[in-house]
Amino acid sequence: MQPHAAQCGCIVVRYDHIIVIQSHTAIAMRYDCGDHNNQNIIIISCDVDESYKEESRVLREEVRIMLSKMVNHLDQLELIDVLQRLGVAYHFINQIRNILDNINNMDTPKGKKNLHATALKFRLLRQYGYNISTDVFVSFLDETGNFKKCHSFGAKDMLSLYEASFHSFEDETIMNEARDFTLEFLKEYLTKNKGNHLSLLINHALELPLHWRIDRWEAQWFIDAYRKRENMSPAILQLAILDFNIVQAIYQEELKSTSRWWKRIGLAEKLRFCRDRLVQNYVWTVGTYFKPNFGNFRVVITKVNSLITTIDDMYDVYGTFEELQLFTKAIERWDPKTIDNLPDYMKICFLALYNFVNELGHEVLKENGFHITPYLKGAVRNFFLFVF
Repeated sequence: MQPHAAQCGCIVVRYDHIIVIQSHTAIAMRYDCGDHNNQNIIIISCDVDESYKEESRVLREEVRIMLSKMVNHLDQLELIDVLQRLGVAYHFINQIRNILDNINNMDTPKGKKNLHATALKFRLLRQYGYNISTDVFVSFLDETGNFKKCHSFGAKDMLSLYEASFHSFEDETIMNEARDFTLEFLKEYLTKNKGNHLSLLINHALELPLHWRIDRWEAQWFIDAYRKRENMSPAILQLAILDFNIVQAIYQEELKSTSRWWKRIGLAEKLRFCRDRLVQNYVWTVGTYFKPNFGNFRVVITKVNSLITTIDDMYDVYGTFEELQLFTKAIERWDPKTIDNLPDYMKICFLALYNFVNELGHEVLKENGFHITPYLKGAVRNFFLFVF
């Protein structure tokens, strides 16, 4: 195993399972975590200097001032959208809520309507849980209830409406019509316009709408896309890059911690028939809750899903019917003194699960003062009864 140093500027580097946007030196360590499935884990030691954290804090204040000084609703919505796609909106959640509260409570002025502004407002309000009706789009319909094929609709309007159409509830047919209407327009636009920034965004949206994308992967892509935008803010771009690196360093430490635990319990080494899916299970948690303060969630759920994957393979592809009956009964009894009649590979699996539950219960009791171990035991038993 040989480490290698990667010195680079603010560029995107991909290491198989882990994506890093680097602005400082990182040491990448590759090791094989199981020849039987040819899966590699990349561990990157990427310490974040305090100067980067301080620079991030200064930039956050600068962006916070930008938000507070904006008075035009469309400018506010567009900035919120940019911050969200860059993965840094969580730093400004209170300000964003206040802005959206004001926009939601204000009546839309009469007169000429802006489809881009309306669609963006609809999408962001729905995304943040506001009860906004699809009636905001009625003024863009013709006498037959279809969207007007009006030449005043530009590609930016259509892209905003297309993205908004994926935030519909059941039976909101107007949004289904909006999706069909915009899809045809955007596909035609791409055949005639290539290479500009708007075409880049449209092509990205047609591959997969924003509502269906995973936040951290979208941030990684959008940082590069935002860099190419003509009116981009250097402060916002730099904040996004720094924040991505800082949060990525947190992920790396979490993955190193779970990798050490995984190696210590020995399931991948001793139970060679099982899938070794630690990295995939961790990445899933990042996709679910990417914010730094959800680290405990990511670590615990990674361990839970890794154990479930192992036990599932034991039931599905390796254990005999008689052995699995004994293992299920051992889970119901939940007593390590009663596992002598289990084969060795099942003893290892049982004790790994048993120790994990007790360690988690102890940690919660120590940190939060709640004795949850009996509930964890009950949850494990119920899970086995329901699934296996």
